[in-house]
This record gives sequence, structure tokens and C-alpha cells, in this order.
Amino acid sequence: MNLKRFLFSSALLMPLCVFAQSITPAQVQQFQSLPTAQQEALARQYGVDLDQIQGSAAQPGPEVNQQISVVEPLEKEAGQNEKEDQSDSQLSKEEQAFSKKNFGLKPFGYELFEGKPSTFAPVTEIPVPANYTMGPGDELKVQLWGNENRQLSLTVSRDGTIDMPGKGPVNVAGMSFQQVRDEISRLVAEQYIGVKAAVSLGELRSMRVFVLGEARTPGSFSVSSLSTITNLLYVSGGIRHTGSLRNIQLKRNGKVVSTLDLYDLLLKGDTSGDVRLQPGDAVFIPAVGPRVGIDGEVYRPALYEIASATTLEELVNLAGGFTSQAYPKITRIERTNQEFLRVIAEADLTKAAGKQARIKAGDRVTIASIADVTGQYVEITGAATRTGKFAWVPGMRVSSVIRNLDADLLPMADTNFAAIVRTNPDTQQISVLSLQLKNAVSNPGGPADLVMHEKDQLLLFADESKGDFEQSFPEKPEMGNGSDVARNRSGELALNRTDEQTDPQRFSRDALFYPVVKRLKAQATPSAPQQTMTISGPVRYPGEYPLPATGKVRDAIVMAGGLTDSALMLEAELARRTRDENGAERTRLQTIDLANAMNDQVDVYLQSRDRLMVKSIPLFGATRTITLDGEVVYPGEYTFSDGETLAAVLQRAGGLTSNAFPRGAVFTREKLRELEARRLREAEQRLQGDLLGVQLEGDSFGGQNAQRVDQVKGLLDDVQSSRPVGRMVIDLQAVLSDSAYQSIRLQDGDTLTVPTIPQAVSVFGEVQFPTSHLHVAGLTVDDYLERSGGPTRQADESRVYVVKADGSVILPEKSAWFGGRSQQLQPGDTVIMPIDVDRLNQLELWTNVSQIVYQMALGAAAVGNL
Repeated sequence: MNLKRFLFSSALLMPLCVFAQSITPAQVQQFQSLPTAQQEALARQYGVDLDQIQGSAAQPGPEVNQQISVVEPLEKEAGQNEKEDQSDSQLSKEEQAFSKKNFGLKPFGYELFEGKPSTFAPVTEIPVPANYTMGPGDELKVQLWGNENRQLSLTVSRDGTIDMPGKGPVNVAGMSFQQVRDEISRLVAEQYIGVKAAVSLGELRSMRVFVLGEARTPGSFSVSSLSTITNLLYVSGGIRHTGSLRNIQLKRNGKVVSTLDLYDLLLKGDTSGDVRLQPGDAVFIPAVGPRVGIDGEVYRPALYEIASATTLEELVNLAGGFTSQAYPKITRIERTNQEFLRVIAEADLTKAAGKQARIKAGDRVTIASIADVTGQYVEITGAATRTGKFAWVPGMRVSSVIRNLDADLLPMADTNFAAIVRTNPDTQQISVLSLQLKNAVSNPGGPADLVMHEKDQLLLFADESKGDFEQSFPEKPEMGNGSDVARNRSGELALNRTDEQTDPQRFSRDALFYPVVKRLKAQATPSAPQQTMTISGPVRYPGEYPLPATGKVRDAIVMAGGLTDSALMLEAELARRTRDENGAERTRLQTIDLANAMNDQVDVYLQSRDRLMVKSIPLFGATRTITLDGEVVYPGEYTFSDGETLAAVLQRAGGLTSNAFPRGAVFTREKLRELEARRLREAEQRLQGDLLGVQLEGDSFGGQNAQRVDQVKGLLDDVQSSRPVGRMVIDLQAVLSDSAYQSIRLQDGDTLTVPTIPQAVSVFGEVQFPTSHLHVAGLTVDDYLERSGGPTRQADESRVYVVKADGSVILPEKSAWFGGRSQQLQPGDTVIMPIDVDRLNQLELWTNVSQIVYQMALGAAAVGNL
């Protein structure tokens, strides 16, 4: 026994040494079944790395225990919506076009085998039954354990035998797998004492079969000997939509030996027709037979392949039967007649004649749905905890459906007003009733608790004045969305709701009344004008509303949310369209005593398309202020009355302090600030155009173009960084002391800033050292220019100007340097030396822009220095 084991081990290890790249896991496992000492001895004898052999067992080759995916799912078409059904994503472009031609209906059953083959390797992931018949090419794996541990791999030869060690050839061809298992166990028990055997099937024999016809991937495939027709269909990627599912043929030696109806498998779970394949078999998929479509209230709307004598009842059964919403009394059938025209027929599936009606190829059957609830109900819409339709009984009132304001309404609900939309059962015309909801619920059966009629719709609105509503409803929704209104089969009004049932935007007056107003306009006729009116002015929710059934002004104002505190109770204006004797429309205006109208003491009733304008109290809530800052005795923000002057407000503020410099006061006005901003924008646009022109001129001025471009860019940057001040030049000292000085009437937003007494004179512009100098009495413009180093080469000496402390501008006498300009300056004055624009291509705009920028900069500096 030891000699036999040694010879076996030597024969095993030799190919491992010579052909290291072709070591199979079976050989490694046989070597590892030897005792450890014998493994080490053989490894040393033949120079084999024992760790390498053991590592090869831990990492099997690609052909051992590796799952091979032979079919991959179809890829999605480019640009296809990810949210579409998976079956849609697997359709080819041709099949998608086919689906569109059939109103979106897809052929039934094809997605079961859809895919594309990724390899032509045989399918081995199939369980082996005990009655499997052994044949050439099958592999048996025998594991011996007990006194001897070995693993044998025995392959059935072409003559149907296996070579058992120590026994010789054993014939197994034609035997079942269970019989072979029993026979090997018996032989091992007879030959080896204390050794048992476990027999399993390894690699199965493969065979070549064909898939032909309307297969997705027709051709020849290698499959295992256990494969059936459905296994082959799966491996080949399934059936095209042009192929038949009901007449799949298995051909052997040119004859049809079996047919498979996949509808039996899909709908009944019947696998009796799924026979096992043999080598050389051909599975042929013929073209699809006659198809009909079924849609509507069935569980599986699709296109179905039918037999020649299929009835309408059988088609419904194929589609899974009726849903709970089906209305079988009306079943519509579209078909092509003998003149090749599409016609419509109807069948009643509640009767035997309708059930037995024959269907034809190309028919499209539609199962209708039952209608919505059409009577004996009232409906609640809006800010209620429970919305929808409720049972109606004669004599029921509003308090019958809204019993408790806290429990039945949402926190944002308006408890003061609700509306009832009533449908006339004879004319199907609607009208609107106003309702005092709180009074109706608190006093059941009272005058405010209106009796509800059949099909009444109770509209419950949200109150925008409540905090919860303001946080969740920042702005009103726009009216005009036609999707907000729907109409059921009976024609009554029905409001669609969003998925979020508590969305506050759905409960505003605009949203809930919009479909009502639209319906009122649609039902208007010459004999029955549209029952709508418009309210504007200081009401909480101005807009277009249904005309109250009472026609009272008070009810219309309550419908609009009531009056605000700025409403003028003395009068309101009513505009009414009337017709003269020639039939032309005219507008007639009428004044209404609003206070009496709210108390129902006015005999004025609203009519079709009236426009009610509630007037506002003049200057209601208007607060006009001026800000006093700086050297004022009591600075702050002061409110002034209409027509009040600056001198009067300064007097109320205690006047100026002893350190005030009134000649340098900066008075700004909002309207002037807006004007300056507009001038800055215009200057910026023109400078950008001039900059482009200078850049396009090139070096036509002796190489100075680059310098000119930089100067224009600098001026453009100054304009862009400047901020408008809105300063108006005033003589504050004259305002306070000279009664002949023009009074300054204040406007809302005015600002007066009074600086302290300054001690400096500033010099800016094209001078050597722009800076500020301590004021010295008697010094002139030229003196201060000289103290700043004099002008630069780009300076325009003939256009020097002085910005006085009060914002006014003076031009000194035009003269040469040191020849004139003897005017003395005062503290707070600023000397500006402009750039010589004549030297730079006569760009007159630069001078104007420079003056604007300097004036605004000086005004802002005067305010900022306080």
C-alpha cells in the first residue's frame, strides 16, 4: 500500500515540477491529501516549493469554482429617463417605436428572458437530478475518507467506462447518477477496508444546440446536458418582440418533436412543455401570431398573442382580470373593418353574449372605469383636517360636518368666513353663499348655520394674519393655473389637491376661488350675466370674487377678508357697467356710505361685474422724517409735518452748537442721490466707449497712447467706485438767520450733517503732492497750489476751480501762473487742478466726469469726517 501511494504521489508531483503553469486544483488537492511528512519529503526530492503549491490551492484558476455570467441585462438607450420602468430601458429603439404605435402598450412576457449573451460557455449552474443519465464526457468526483483520504476525479470515456484505481474499467454509460453513486460506494467498500466514498458530479458534458428564428441572438450555443428549452432561451438573450411566445418549436433531425407555449409557464406555472435538449437539437422561434391589445381597468394591460378563436372573456383572463374600479358594462373595442377603417364597437361583459364575443387580430380593447360618486354627498375643501366627500342627508347643516373649530379645522384656518359653492340640479349652474363659520358652529340651527344641499362644496380658507400661515406662505400664489380645476363626469366643480394635503398655498382665497370664478365666467350668457365682482383698496385680500348671493356690500367685503385699519369709512366708490338705449356699455360711478353699508343700512346691491373701490384715509400711516447729525444740540431722526421747513426742525432740535461750521453743512436728498446715480451710470457708459476709441487709435500721438489709456482707465475706476451722495448746496447760516432766504421745504429721507469748524484747505488733482494744508488767513489759490508742489505736466492750469465748503464751485480768474488767482480761501475749501483734456485728444467728457467724481468724493468725505 505504501509503495502504491508513493508511486501515485511521484506521478502527481512530477508534472507539478515540470509544468508549474498548468497545475490544476484537482492535482493540488490530491497532493495535499498525502501525510505532511510525505509531502515535505517529495517536495525536497523534486525541488518544489511547498508553500507555492499550497498557495496555488488557495487561489484557484479561473476555470474552478468561478461563476461565469453568460447573460447580461440590456443596456439603457442613451438619454432615457432613469425613472422609467426597467422593461422600457431594455427595449431597443425599434421596440420603443413599436410601443408608441400601440398607445404605449407593450407585448406581454418578453421581459422574462431579455438580455444579451456575454459568453458561449456552457451553463453549469443547474442542479443535477438523481435520475440523470451518465454519458461520455461527464466527470465524477469521488472523495475517500477513513483509513485512507483521497480525492479521485473520474471522467466517463467515450466507450462509457470510468477507470477505478485498483479495479480497472467500470461501465457506467446509460446508468442513472444514483445508480453510479451506489455502484462506486459498493466497489470502494469491497476493495478498501475502513474507507467510505462520497460521490458527486463534477463537470457535465456539454452539447451543441441551435437557436433559430426570431431569437434576440440566434446561433449555435454550447449548453450543459441538463439544459431545457427555457435554459437555452435565457442563454441566447431571449426572444425579439416580433417572435411568438406561444409556438416555440423543438426540432430534432428535422422534425418537430415538441412545442412550448410560454403563456402556460408565465400565467399558469406549467413547465410540462419545457423538455430537455439533446445534442444537435434546434429551437425555432416563429414569427408572432395575431395580437390584440387590452387597456384600462385590468391588472396587466399589454399586447397579447391570441389563438384564432379567443373570446373577450379569455382575453380579460389573460390580462389578469378586472380591477376593483372596472365597469364591465361598457367595454370598447377598436378594430379595422373590411374597408380598412378603424371603427368602435361595444360589449357588455356582464352578459354571456359579451363574454363570448370573438376578438380579431389588431383589436384594441378598453375596459372602462366606474364613475366617481355622483350624488348624495357634500364636499369639504381647504383648511380642514378631513377633506373630501361626505354623506348628505336632507336637512343637514354646516354644523353637521364642522362640529368643532379646533378639531375639524387646521390651525391656519379662517374661522370668520367660509363659502358654499352650490350647484343647481336643473341647470348645473353654480352660485356662492357667504358663511360666518364661527357663528354657524357655535350656534347650531341658528341663522348663520345654513342648510346644506346635495353636492354643496364647503370652501374653508386660510387666514394670512396668523403666524403659522405667514411662515409657510411667504407670498401669494398667482392665479391662472388651469390645472387647479377639474370636473367629474356629472359636471360639478372639483378642486384638485397636491400630494401634500396641508400645503397652505392651496387654502388662500386666490387658489380656492380661482376655479369658482372661472366656472362663473364660463357659464355666463346674455340672459344670465357672469356673477363676479372686483374689490380693491384697503381690504385684506383684494381681487376678483364671486358675486355674493345676497348682493350686499357687507358680504362682499367679508369675502375679501374685511377692511384694514386704513379704510375710509366715509365713502366708497362703486363702478358699474350699464347699457344705454343703443346697447352700448357705459361706466356709471356711484358713491356709497361705507359705514352704513357695513351695517346693512344702504339699499345698494351689487350686480354683475361691479367694481367696488374702498378708499384709503389720506396720508394714513405716513411718517416723514429727516435725520440731523453732527453739531446739532439734539441730533436724531425727527418727524415733520407736511410743508414744514428745515429752519423749523432745527429750531425744534435746539439749533447748532458753538463748534458748528454751518458754511460746511452737507444737506442730502434721496431724489438727488438717485439722479447722481443715473449720471454716474451714463458717465461710465461713455467712458467705456472713449476707452475703446483710445485703444483703437494706436500710437498716433508720439507713443503716448499707453499713458492715455491708463489715465482713462483710472478715471473709469474712479467713476465705478464712486457712490452717489445726493448733496444739495445750501447756505445754512442764511437758513437760520436770514428771513429773506428761500425756505427749504423738507422731503422724506432728507439728511443734514453739520461738521465742526475745519482748519484745513485741501488741494487735489494734477498737482505734485495732493494733500491738505493748515488754513492760513490771506493765502490765495496760487499759494496753496505752490505749497502742493505746483501742477504736473498733464495739468490744465487755465481750468482750476475751487469747491467751497458748502459745496458750491467757483472759478478763479483766468491768468498765467503767479499772475492772478489772488482770491483768498476759507477753511474747508478744496482746490482742484484738472487734467489737460485738450492735450489728450479733446475728450471734453473727462473734465465733466472729473468734476462729478470730485464733488461726490468731497461730500462723502465731509460726512465721513464727523
